Amino acid sequence: MAAGLRKRGRAGSAAQPVGFCRQWLQRAWQERRLLLREPRYTLLVASCLCLAEVGITFWVIHRVAYTEIDWKAYMAQVEGVINGTYDYTQLQGDTGPLVYPAGFVYVFMGLYYATGQGTDIRMAQNIFAVLYLATLLLVFLIYHQTCKVPPFVFFFMCCASYRVHSIFVLRLFNDPVAMALLFLSINLFLARRWGWGCCFFSLAVSVKMNVLLFAPGLLFLLLMQFGFHGALPKLGICAVLQVVLGLPFLLENPIGYLSRSFDLGRQFLFRWTVNWRFLPEALFLHRAFHLALLAAHLTLLLLFALFRWHRTALPPAPACLIPGLGLDGHLQIVSTLFTSNFIGICFSRSLHYQFYVWYFHTLPYLLWATPAGWLTHLLRLLVLGLIELSWNTYPSTCCSSAALHACHAVILLQLWLGPQPFPRSGRQGRKAH
Repeated sequence: MAAGLRKRGRAGSAAQPVGFCRQWLQRAWQERRLLLREPRYTLLVASCLCLAEVGITFWVIHRVAYTEIDWKAYMAQVEGVINGTYDYTQLQGDTGPLVYPAGFVYVFMGLYYATGQGTDIRMAQNIFAVLYLATLLLVFLIYHQTCKVPPFVFFFMCCASYRVHSIFVLRLFNDPVAMALLFLSINLFLARRWGWGCCFFSLAVSVKMNVLLFAPGLLFLLLMQFGFHGALPKLGICAVLQVVLGLPFLLENPIGYLSRSFDLGRQFLFRWTVNWRFLPEALFLHRAFHLALLAAHLTLLLLFALFRWHRTALPPAPACLIPGLGLDGHLQIVSTLFTSNFIGICFSRSLHYQFYVWYFHTLPYLLWATPAGWLTHLLRLLVLGLIELSWNTYPSTCCSSAALHACHAVILLQLWLGPQPFPRSGRQGRKAH
């Protein structure tokens, strides 16, 4: 009899999740008119879109021709390290010298071996397809926890972007790897795993330096959460990891490694610019123009830090599904990081086509998280569409570059003038590890 009770108990416990899922789906069907408008259905809509993306992504791989741009150069640079060259100034590829930090070398060294020394392109595409789906999952988890963006917007973030599919599975750039690690770190910040979050943030920086555009926002959050002395260990994690990853190259030629992998003054070619095509090439290349952009970038970051980002401790962080608990903290973390990155992109000296993934998945949040009566759903979708069109115009034109800046200006104006996506709060957050 006792055995029978145990069997019924196990059966009952196994049936509970099934019953919960059935009730959830029935409720979703009953409220199907709200399904695409209510953020609480983010996970359901995201699940459907991820399943659709599996088919779309692998259709793209098999039906659209692969385009060689940097993959062979990546493999040549990694092969130089495998052959024993640790001097960064001696590592070259078909498209130029190695200009990425050490994490890039280790990641693409793994891909070098997984793809038969870089020769199995189809295997590389399949790996990047899995990376793309994993990135989507991480992004949807962020949106689920912030509960701000209506689910119908996610269709435009997934299935409708040709350029992003191309960057991931037809070009095999290193930018998607860096962004996947970045989104993983943001999920860890939302879970209040600040130490682990800083670790993966530093890993993302070690793959490509563009992730540093999020660094001002992260520094602000660490200072507000832990204070100056409490933030130092977290910043130490970021610094120590960079040293450990780069140690073989630092021991060989420290100046060469730092000047190549963290070259803040690298000159970009005018022919590839997406955002400054309407400028004369001489002005585009002029150092005074670069300094003016840097000054505008730093000024706007300072203004947002002083007047838009809150200076209160972050509240605890239970899930978004628990009403009234932790949502303000989630919004503060995501808003600060996404805005910090977006400001940097607005004032970048040049944007190349693969750089689209630096902020593509953050655009729905930037457009919908801040309430603005003058910016209707239709206008927000128009902004998204114009941004997508600008990035899909090749080669870029004066009109496409101007349209991109106009869309960026609309988003910046909304972020500055609109009410905060999170209310002011004086609650003190508990210290997290």
